[in-house]
Amino acid sequence: MNRKPMTRRSMALTAELVARVERMEPDPGPEPGTSEHTDAEFDGLVERLLSEYRPETLWVFAYGSLIWNPEFTHIEQRPARAPGWHRSFCLKLTRWRGTRELPALMLALDRGGSCSGIVYRLPAEDHFGQLGQLMRREIDANPPTNVPCWITVRTDDGPLRALAFVAAPDGRAYAGRLPLDEVAQMLARAAGHWGSSAQYLFRTVSKLEEIGIRDRNLWRIQHLVAQQIAASTGVAPRV
Repeated sequence: MNRKPMTRRSMALTAELVARVERMEPDPGPEPGTSEHTDAEFDGLVERLLSEYRPETLWVFAYGSLIWNPEFTHIEQRPARAPGWHRSFCLKLTRWRGTRELPALMLALDRGGSCSGIVYRLPAEDHFGQLGQLMRREIDANPPTNVPCWITVRTDDGPLRALAFVAAPDGRAYAGRLPLDEVAQMLARAAGHWGSSAQYLFRTVSKLEEIGIRDRNLWRIQHLVAQQIAASTGVAPRV
């Protein structure tokens, strides 16, 4: 997918700033009213996905942490764009990178706009097992708010059907479209047993920049988070 070269700019959010708020918190476990998925439930979810669309070639669309930490075997990747969806910090987390006291926000695809990312082609064998591994990584709460579905993405070689994780607006963890200042405040403070939200943001924006994707909202958020961390820890942010 052809993109105009970006003017390289330094991120305000740096590894040094992230290190100032990096910490590990105890895992509080599932929120009351939710539970962990069982293996049978994960298997049922995969069966449903494969009954909706049984691909000869399995593609997965990545827009956040799957770009910098896919944790699955892939044999090809291509730039891609998902029309009708945009990248948004719209999922509220009270574990993983947040707690009950200081909730975090996680990226998901939300309705509207367009999202540039990467599609990965997975090996041809054992689609059931590969999707099962992906479900266990991407879905935690039961019932989930970050739900898998098949979407159409556009690449330089034509449209593809790919699996993506999108926000369910009726899900209990759906935060909606929050003001960027509020998003930044949460990301600058929250951490869980997987580390800080600032680290998650830093890795995502850094990788997007590396592959030539400039997300205006995320670029603004990283700048605001850098300001928040600098103010709370007494250091001068990068301008």
